[in-house]
Amino acid sequence: MSDRPRLLIVGRSRYRLPLDDSLRRKFDALGEALDVRVIGTALSDGGGDATFRLVRRRRPAVLDGALFYASLPRVVASELRAHRPDAVLTQSAYEAAAVLIARAVARSDARLIVDVHGDWDTATELYGSRLRRVLSPVTTRVSRAALRRADAVRTISEFTSDLVRREGVEPAHVFPAYVDFGTFSERPPEPPPERPRALFVGVLERYKNVDGLAAAWRRVHEREPDVGLVIVGSGRERAIVERLVAEVPGVTWHERLTHDEVALALDDATLLVLPSRSEGLPRIVIEAFCRGRPVVGARAGGIPDIVEDDVNGVLVPAGDPDALADALVTVLTDGALQRRLADGARASAERWLQTPEEYAARIRELVARASAA
Repeated sequence: MSDRPRLLIVGRSRYRLPLDDSLRRKFDALGEALDVRVIGTALSDGGGDATFRLVRRRRPAVLDGALFYASLPRVVASELRAHRPDAVLTQSAYEAAAVLIARAVARSDARLIVDVHGDWDTATELYGSRLRRVLSPVTTRVSRAALRRADAVRTISEFTSDLVRREGVEPAHVFPAYVDFGTFSERPPEPPPERPRALFVGVLERYKNVDGLAAAWRRVHEREPDVGLVIVGSGRERAIVERLVAEVPGVTWHERLTHDEVALALDDATLLVLPSRSEGLPRIVIEAFCRGRPVVGARAGGIPDIVEDDVNGVLVPAGDPDALADALVTVLTDGALQRRLADGARASAERWLQTPEEYAARIRELVARASAA
């Protein structure tokens, strides 16, 4: 490899050029460590530059994903011939399958590195249109085959590491994705609000267990009618939230907030609630910790990798609305417990923060390990 290894990053991430400040810092750091090219999805009508090759979103929207993956081998093969990368880093096992095809077509010897950020079966079983479940048997076989044929796999947590070990693969490197938490960490936490309030932030999809949250909150309201709930997010489970807002006093809903507004929403909350059926390494938990807010979460996916029971939050069995309601009532009504968990949350934030340069150095090391494999 040259002094600056060539890396092609492939994923469905959506980009708008020019990049915002956060992404620009990330890719500036990557560009110092590696010669980077990126294949992704355009937020607007497509386009790109010397670094980004962005695929235009397709219509109708329900076919966008299928058409993206159908065209991906051709797009990747073109970049393999033009850029001749030392390695290709895919953002999931699904893109990895396309890269394996493209690598054969282009007769490239680029190493394949697969990022695993969560349970890949969630994409078809618990996210998006229910029609995706029809594809689940196929995508399960394809994703697992791609994972096993990769030259290296990078995971982000103990949970994701366990997922790939079950497939007989040992992670080459384990470290979280880079996220700019400056909005949440640059100032000291605010004191909790006088009126106890829980906050949920996330897409309204099945894997987030929105139905379980709604059921639990009805129980909370029956026992503590003066506490409040704020929901932030949009998605296919919106009807559940609409009914909850209409039928239970003290519940408010925002379909979308900026990062600055999410930070303010955390300041206005006593705790974050995360009842998900599946998670990788939830970014919103780190954001809550930066603002000194504990988390009431489910023992599911990567949540227990970051939330320590009775240290920076409370963990409950996944899919148990009664246990979730009990935990919410306990934390929302016990000021001493709130303060202790809030202190633990703030102390826990630091281990998950990294600079763009630290992230870029880890990616370069990952490329070196894949090339030496």
